[in-house]
Amino acid sequence: MKLKQIRDLTDQELLQKEKDLKGELFNLRFQAATGQLDNPMRIREVRKTIARIKTVLTERQNEKLKLGSQK
Repeated sequence: MKLKQIRDLTDQELLQKEKDLKGELFNLRFQAATGQLDNPMRIREVRKTIARIKTVLTERQNEKLKLGSQK
């Protein structure tokens, strides 16, 4: 997923997407361990997408804290 697509999602959608990707990452790692993985680069893509989602969620949380402390 591109960063633009991630930023367009709501917090709940991001949390669900992160959960889904973590499940996919688990399956990919399992396939890699058993020698059945077709595309090893997919693991890297999924890890980066999870990191992007976490970054956006953290940015949003920090923004809410910043706005709350200004009052």
